[in-house]
Amino acid sequence: MALAYIGLGSNLADPQAQIAAALAELEQLEHCLLSQVSSLYFSRPMGPQDQPDYMNAVVAIETSLSPIKLLDQLQAIENNAGRERKDNRWGARILDLDILLYDQQLINTERLIIPHYGLKLREFVLLPLAEIANELILPDGGSVKALAQQIEKNGLKVHSKLR
Repeated sequence: MALAYIGLGSNLADPQAQIAAALAELEQLEHCLLSQVSSLYFSRPMGPQDQPDYMNAVVAIETSLSPIKLLDQLQAIENNAGRERKDNRWGARILDLDILLYDQQLINTERLIIPHYGLKLREFVLLPLAEIANELILPDGGSVKALAQQIEKNGLKVHSKLR
């Protein structure tokens, strides 16, 4: 079984309910075991500021799915939630599920980049990840704990425990 970390985000259609529903679907995925769940965080949107704030979380999943099969399953959950993929990369969305890490693998394909390219730069990813995996060492040797201590918070706030 591989250990994967998934970032969850939403800023439309009751974001807290969207993330709770996504968690319920993640728990039902075949060949996957949801093993850790961070708190829920409020964050400012990246890019255009004329959209609602986001709610974010990170989960750890033990899985026997390949990275691409896991991506397919995550995109199916997004689609079921009503996600529409648009050209606006930083726009508002009902649900966003990103594979942040998959064991210590390095993947760089047209469909999938692991570690996620924004992992070290986004407080709304890094701080929830540090909450559940503070001692984790990234594939490049970087420490989640050290990165989390150095990153600017940008108004990120813990909202509530999900579990």
